[in-house]
Amino acid sequence: METINIMINGLPGNVAGIMARHAVADKHFNVMPFSLSGPEIDQTRVHIENVEFELIKPDLRDKRIAEIQAAYPQFICIDYTHPTAVNANARFYVKNQIPFVMGTTGGDRKQLEADVQNSSTMAVIAPNMAKQIVGFQAMMEYAADSFPGLFSGYTLTVMESHQKGKADTSGTAKAVVASFQKLGVDFDVHNIQMIRDPEIQEKQWHIPKAHINGHGWHTYTLTAPDGNALFEFKHNINGRDIYASGTFDAVRFLADKIKQGWKGKNLFTMIDVLNRG
Repeated sequence: METINIMINGLPGNVAGIMARHAVADKHFNVMPFSLSGPEIDQTRVHIENVEFELIKPDLRDKRIAEIQAAYPQFICIDYTHPTAVNANARFYVKNQIPFVMGTTGGDRKQLEADVQNSSTMAVIAPNMAKQIVGFQAMMEYAADSFPGLFSGYTLTVMESHQKGKADTSGTAKAVVASFQKLGVDFDVHNIQMIRDPEIQEKQWHIPKAHINGHGWHTYTLTAPDGNALFEFKHNINGRDIYASGTFDAVRFLADKIKQGWKGKNLFTMIDVLNRG
């Protein structure tokens, strides 16, 4: 069985750490002992399972990547870094022709997509790597395209809760809001209510204490103009393990494209990955 070389960037961050733990245990992957890290990280190395990872800071990565590519001629990067690093990281991958899966949210998403499309580097970019949530987003997009204006006049309230350290508004919430806008709802993404207070999360939202530091709870509420009809959609995720499966499917998706010598479009979403089966 042919294994896929992967470089998991964002260590020692929580999500990158979960990806590393799952990947080390997966026989389909060869986890490379390197990880792009932020300038604020004091550590130079981190141990996960039986792998010691060298943490590579931005000022050293141009030099180190040449050495890494000499040792691993072909590999795929998984990016779970920080919203402020999204665009710079993507430009780095494109410059060095490294296919990548971008699980990090935030940044300038239009520029992110343009940077990939204007290159020969393949990437899967999605605001959420959980396959079930991606499926929900696809259903909402289908409804929006099939029944535009269905909820015209309705009032939308969007509340999303994530761990205190999540700096940006949920990319998933923004994507779902875009579908509601097509369905006729007048709503600005700046009105998404971000909950980051652990006390509110535990006492008012009743999020399990064990998952206060790692969760994603979303509620979308639609209310009719006369108040006599209400529709509510929820997706509540505890922990981060659910994101690993989708991320690895995206890696395998890219690996298959590379193996086939794919010459078509080079920017993909998780919908493309799901359609592949």
